[in-house]
Amino acid sequence: MLTSNQRAQLKSMAATLNPVIYIGKNGVTENVIQEAVNNLKAHELIKGRVLENSLLTSKEALQELAVACCAEPVQAIGSKFILYKENKQLPVEKRISLVRK
Repeated sequence: MLTSNQRAQLKSMAATLNPVIYIGKNGVTENVIQEAVNNLKAHELIKGRVLENSLLTSKEALQELAVACCAEPVQAIGSKFILYKENKQLPVEKRISLVRK
């Protein structure tokens, strides 16, 4: 579970990211989940976007993906969402160092 300070840190880091996950009219499919898992392993922090033709809101898509990927939901605002999952297998210099409090 992320603290509010950690969420704020991750939100500021994600501000410059481009979406790498897109949720379309089919919703959260196995392919979307696999893509999210792969990106989380490589980057720990990803941004996604729910397209206009989707039946899901960004909050619903974020919750579904967080459960499917065993990741932490950071934020859902508008059509975009942010997802975080710590990867201890990454080299130390590439890991995101979260604030403690």
